[in-house]
Amino acid sequence: MDAFEIGLWLSGLLVVLVLVGVRVAFAAAFIGFMGLVAIFAQKYGIEKGFLIAMKMAGTIPHSKATTYALSLIPTFILIGYLAYYAGLTRALFEAAKRWVGWLPGGLGVATVFATAGFAAVSGASVATSAVFARIAIPEMLKLGYDKRFAAGVVAAGGTLASLIPPSAILVIYAIIVEQSVGQLLLAGFLPGVVSALIYGGLVVFMAKTRKDLGPPVTGFTWSERFSSLPGAMPIFAVVAIIIFCIYGGWGTPTEAGALGAFVVLVMALFKGMKWGDLKGALLESAKLTVMIFTIIWGVLLYVRFLGFADLPGEFAIWISGLDQPPIVTLLMILAAYAVLGMFMDAIGMLLLTLPVVFPAVVALGYDPIWFGIIVVKMAELCLITPPIGLNCFVVAGVRPDISVQDVFRGASPFFIADVITVAVLIAFPQIVLWLPNLVLGN
Repeated sequence: MDAFEIGLWLSGLLVVLVLVGVRVAFAAAFIGFMGLVAIFAQKYGIEKGFLIAMKMAGTIPHSKATTYALSLIPTFILIGYLAYYAGLTRALFEAAKRWVGWLPGGLGVATVFATAGFAAVSGASVATSAVFARIAIPEMLKLGYDKRFAAGVVAAGGTLASLIPPSAILVIYAIIVEQSVGQLLLAGFLPGVVSALIYGGLVVFMAKTRKDLGPPVTGFTWSERFSSLPGAMPIFAVVAIIIFCIYGGWGTPTEAGALGAFVVLVMALFKGMKWGDLKGALLESAKLTVMIFTIIWGVLLYVRFLGFADLPGEFAIWISGLDQPPIVTLLMILAAYAVLGMFMDAIGMLLLTLPVVFPAVVALGYDPIWFGIIVVKMAELCLITPPIGLNCFVVAGVRPDISVQDVFRGASPFFIADVITVAVLIAFPQIVLWLPNLVLGN
């Protein structure tokens, strides 16, 4: 059995392990290690092959995890949790409620727009869902909103953090495929806005169709609406600082993230943040960061094994040689991501598939920045689709009175909204590419 055949068989075994419930990080690390042992054992014997694989297992995770660009992930996550504990997110939600609450399902629309605003400082979908499960769901239930609907809006709204910069998953994509972090963060802005508008439109449509989902919130005067804006301004100030720092040439994305975290910390201290709140923000940030990095460490071993098995190169040759239009091949790949998303988390899915899929997509002539936004949008689906749907589990964990099954049911209509968004981005690729081309002159 040659290296390519070893790659095929062990990749199939990896899929089986994931389907039976083994965590992606551990399944990928195990398969990657065993694959390296098998490949080198053929050349040098089992003992030397094992030693070579052991050395790689010890050096690969460290060398990749210490990549400078990855250091911005914990800072972006910290910004989100500090903003929550400082009360900035509640002020953002209150402003959104006063401005768009009059629409059918108004608190749902307010939640979508508030999560979009929070995503601009958080960069982590799980953190966004956890925060608004504490803020928005009680408000909606108090006004008689359907609990499935309320939970589904929060779970789906959290996925906006995957696109709207600063996005941790876009950074991971950039590192995997060696593309510009700055370009990808810029490219995600307009698609994130489009996605939020489509979500908001879906909420209005559902509320108009079914009156029992939730009433509008009326009675706010124009003076009350304008008075809510100062409380939300710190969020937008932090976003502006990060954007101008990166694209004004003042610092790297990592330095911009660190500056943003410092600014939010100062704001939080001025608002009277106590030691317990700061400790909570730091612990929550550390937990989420460790989870992300553990997945990265495990999958990197598998990725190195794929390289030695030459699976990505062979797949690219096969894909580019298919006798069908490139758009058909692209749609087949995206459909595969939709299915994979039911069984894998977003980061693990991208880490496992991109080393194989990306060379094939580029060989078909698609722009790597544009494809990054499309594939990250597809990865958002796995955050709200059973059985893995991490955002749904997070919402159910924060709100034990709402079962995870109800959260999944409430989030299911947003799958359609995501499909519409992907279709729009495929039909009009300039939505993705216009801003990075304008700012960076590409």
